[in-house]
Amino acid sequence: MSKYKRILFKVSGESLMGDNAFGHSAEAIHKISTEIAKIHKQGIQVCLVVGGGNIFRGVSVSTELMDRTSADYMGMLATIMNGIALQSSLEKHGVPTRMLSALSVNKVCEPYIRRRAIRHLNKNRALIFVAGTGNPFFTTDTASVLRASEMDCEVMLKGTQVDGVYSKDPKKFPNAVRYNSISFDRAIQENLKVVDPTALTLARDNNMPIVIFKISEKDALLNAINGKGKFTVIDKK
Repeated sequence: MSKYKRILFKVSGESLMGDNAFGHSAEAIHKISTEIAKIHKQGIQVCLVVGGGNIFRGVSVSTELMDRTSADYMGMLATIMNGIALQSSLEKHGVPTRMLSALSVNKVCEPYIRRRAIRHLNKNRALIFVAGTGNPFFTTDTASVLRASEMDCEVMLKGTQVDGVYSKDPKKFPNAVRYNSISFDRAIQENLKVVDPTALTLARDNNMPIVIFKISEKDALLNAINGKGKFTVIDKK
C-alpha cells in the first residue's frame, strides 16, 4: 500500500506529445491517464499540474517574437488546452475531475480557489491545475510545488525522460552519477537542471519532497508512489 494519501503529479507538455514533434499523442495521453486512474482507484487523492511545452515554449521564442511576459502568457494558455485534453481522457477512464485555472477562463473551467479545490479532493475528484501560477516568469515546476504546498500534499512527483537525478546529463555523459536521494541544498548548489532552482527553494522552505522518475516505464507513477523501481528523492535530508 502507498504511504501517501494525497499527491501532486507534474504532467509535462512533452509527455503528452509522445513521439510527435509537437502537439498531442492519443496514445501518450491514454497511457498517462491509465497511470493516474490506477492510483486514484487505490484511494489516493490526486492533484495534477499540466505544462504546455508541447504546444508553446515561451522562453525559447520570446526574444525573437515578443517580450517575455507575452510569451509566458501564451504558454499558460497552452497548459489550459492540455488540461482539457487530459480531463477528457481521465473521465473516459472513470476518474471524476475538476480543472482549475490560475487565469480566468470560466467558459471551460473553474477559477482556482483553494478552499473549493480542497472540497473537490475530499469528494474524491482528481484536480487538474492549469495556467501555472497565473504570473509570468514562473515555471510549471514552481507552480507544482506551490499547489502541492497549498493542497497539503505529502509529495510532488515529476516524470522525466531519465530515471532520476544525475550529476550531469546522462545522455551526453556516460559517466554521470545517479543519485538515489539528494538534498535540496545540494541540488541547488550543483545547479542540477531536473527541477528549476526557484521550485527547489520553495520546496525546501515548505519541506515538500520531490520524487523524480522515468515517465515512459510501465506503471512508472504507481511504482514511484509505492517506493518501487528507480527514482530519486529530493528532500531536506
